[in-house]
Amino acid sequence: MTTTRPVDDGTPPIDIRRLTKRFGPLTAVDTLDLTVGSGEIYGLLGPNGAGKSTTIRALMGFVNATSGTAGLLGGTARDLRLRSRVGYVGGDVVLDRGLRAQHLLNWYADLRGGVDPDAVDALCRRLSLDTDRKIGELSTGNRKKVAIVQAFMHRPDVLVLDEPTVGLDPLLQREVLNLVRERRADGCAVLFSSHLLPEVEDIADRVGILREGVLVREDTIASLREEARQRLELRFSDDVAPDLLDGVDGVASAEVDGHTVHVVVDGSVAPLLRRVADRGVDRIVSHDEDLEDIFFDYYQADGGAR
Repeated sequence: MTTTRPVDDGTPPIDIRRLTKRFGPLTAVDTLDLTVGSGEIYGLLGPNGAGKSTTIRALMGFVNATSGTAGLLGGTARDLRLRSRVGYVGGDVVLDRGLRAQHLLNWYADLRGGVDPDAVDALCRRLSLDTDRKIGELSTGNRKKVAIVQAFMHRPDVLVLDEPTVGLDPLLQREVLNLVRERRADGCAVLFSSHLLPEVEDIADRVGILREGVLVREDTIASLREEARQRLELRFSDDVAPDLLDGVDGVASAEVDGHTVHVVVDGSVAPLLRRVADRGVDRIVSHDEDLEDIFFDYYQADGGAR
C-alpha cells in the first residue's frame, strides 16, 4: 500500500507557476500561480469557462502548457512514478463499458504496483458500489463512484478532484467529503474543483476564484467569512422602535416588523449585540453567512478585482 511521503526537494506537492494555456486565440488560463501544501484542501472555484478544468488537465499532463509550469510532487505528471502517487477524478468520467467494475479496479491496482484489497472493499462499501456489474450497466452516479474508488484506494499523496460529487446523492456527497478530509489528515494535498459553493465552504482551507483564466481572488475560508454578510432575525419581547439600529457599525440594513427585526450585518456582529443587549431580546436566529455574495461578485465580468 502506498504511504504518504513528503516531497523530496521541499516544494509544495502542487506548484503551478505562471501557467498559461492558449487554444488558438482563446486564453483559457492566464499566468496562473497556485500552490497547495501537504495536508491542505484548496478549493478551485469559478463559472463555466473560467479555466478550472484546463488548469487541472495541465497539472495532470493531459494538455501541454503554452508557457509556465505545472509542478507535481517535485516534478511533473509526465513522470509516471510521481503520477502513481496521485489520485484523480475528472469532470467527465470515461471508463471501459465492457469491464466489470471489480475487474477495472483490479487493473488500476495492478498499475499502481498492488493495493490492499481490503481497503478497496471498504471504499466500495462506504460508497455502496456494486462491483459485480459491468461499467456499461451502471448509472452516471455509480460510474462516478468507480472513479472515486480508484482515486482513493492507493492512499495517494495528492488528490486532484474535478467536480467529484456531481451525480451523487446528498448522503454520498457527504461521504466523499469525509474521504477527502481523511486524506488531508494523512498529509495529502488536495486540489478540489467545484461549482457547489457550500461544499467548498465546508471542506476547503483556502479557495481560489478563477474568472476568464485569471485568478481574481485567493484567500482562506476563515478570512472570507469575516467579510461575509450575516443575516440575523432578532425577536424582542415588545415592539421595536424603527430607529433602534440607526448608526450601528456593520449594520447594512434593518427591517422592523413589530417585535421582529431582520438585519444584514457586514463583518462583526459585536456592535449590534451591544446595542440590543438591554432591549429585551428574546431570541436571535442566525441564517447562513452569505459567502455567495462575495463569490458571485467575483464571478461577474465587472465584479471583484483582477
